[in-house]
Amino acid sequence: MRAEPNPVSDGTPYRAWFQCIAGCSEQYSLKDIIYRCPRCGNLLEVRHDLGRLRQRAPDDWKEVFDKRYLRTQWPYGSGVWGKREWVCPDVADDNVVSTFEGGTNLFWAERLGEKIGVPGLWIKQCGNSHTGSFKDLGMTVLVSMVQQMVAEGKDIPAVACASTGDTSASLAAYCAVAGLQAIVFLPKGKVSNAQLIQPIAHGALTLSLDTDFDGCMALVQEVCSRHNIYLANSMNSLRIEGQKTISIELVQQFDWEVPDWVIIPGGNLGNVSALGKGFMMMRELGLISKLPRIACAQAQRANPLYLSYLKGFEDFQPMQARPTLASAIQIGHPVSVQKAIATLQAFNGVVEQATEDELANASAWSDRTGLFNCPHTGVALAALFKLAQRGDINKDDRVVVISTANGLKFPEFKIRYHESRLVDVTPHHTNLPVDLPATYDAVREAIMRAFDR
Repeated sequence: MRAEPNPVSDGTPYRAWFQCIAGCSEQYSLKDIIYRCPRCGNLLEVRHDLGRLRQRAPDDWKEVFDKRYLRTQWPYGSGVWGKREWVCPDVADDNVVSTFEGGTNLFWAERLGEKIGVPGLWIKQCGNSHTGSFKDLGMTVLVSMVQQMVAEGKDIPAVACASTGDTSASLAAYCAVAGLQAIVFLPKGKVSNAQLIQPIAHGALTLSLDTDFDGCMALVQEVCSRHNIYLANSMNSLRIEGQKTISIELVQQFDWEVPDWVIIPGGNLGNVSALGKGFMMMRELGLISKLPRIACAQAQRANPLYLSYLKGFEDFQPMQARPTLASAIQIGHPVSVQKAIATLQAFNGVVEQATEDELANASAWSDRTGLFNCPHTGVALAALFKLAQRGDINKDDRVVVISTANGLKFPEFKIRYHESRLVDVTPHHTNLPVDLPATYDAVREAIMRAFDR
């Protein structure tokens, strides 16, 4: 069902623009093809006219968002575009490219929470999305803006990204919906088959490169700058605008109450800054009065932010990330590190790490309580267990773990765990099929043997 444009507008348009994160004063249109500040080289961020947004009372915004949430009016039933005035007011309805992303469930992980002494544990299932990851939240905004620019006559031959799997799947899907050409740069042999087939199926030009993510990232930036191809990685802050709706949505799902902790896995670190931005915007506009603590979880083999945290963020040193089961966060030179550090400092945040053994067993143990986790969520869960064991998280705290992708995208990880074939992992929760002859006695004996354990 199509909606009238900007249904809560009362005259003056809503405004947003790009501006340097380091404080340079120049403003740039969201329709400019620009990713870094021309003056100082820092990343840009999207700024909103908060004075204009404050013309609506906080309770009115809550009512608007609740009325739109998961309804069918285009495009406001999307978890992202239902908050369009706070996200990207520059795209016309007809140019929005959406799969009605967002609206993902909060799973009350009561059994798991009881086991670790945190009964108020919830998992935000961002992997229950069109392409199976939270990347859809940012990609809908970015591809919609490309669609808007093309409609206005801008020559953009393609949209490209470097990826460890999920970003490429999301870009390819949204470009397919819009009829745009996608190009994805993937590190050869470091992406699961379930992730690899997604851009292939959607018709993206899929480049499998003999390098790691950081190598792919360097190449995609060079190609985009030389050939007017639009860059879709999270250094493009339009992505962050969509991803920040995770914060708004989970607070909305708690009837506008703020959790005490939010734990999120971090690789390129755009998700950390996006999470913080959503909470900060709600507080600035009066919808909430407190902020949660944020914990960023990194794999031990790709942990530059954790190492910087141990030194009080006095400096940050990129690293050569080593192969990890949490392949999507195998990033040693994260683009959004400055934004992430600023977010963690503002939110009294912490950074924790997980070994291969810890992340694999955390994922498997949590699966036994009804979840089905990707390895990156396993990193966040392992960090949760450590924070709870140390007493950093109290038993009365409400805690939300952000699950970034669907476990179904990583079948090899699951199978190899249960077959005890993961390197550097001693599995504690294996559960293999029992091969039997098709006879009553054999089946009965197997059942009785299992019950006796």
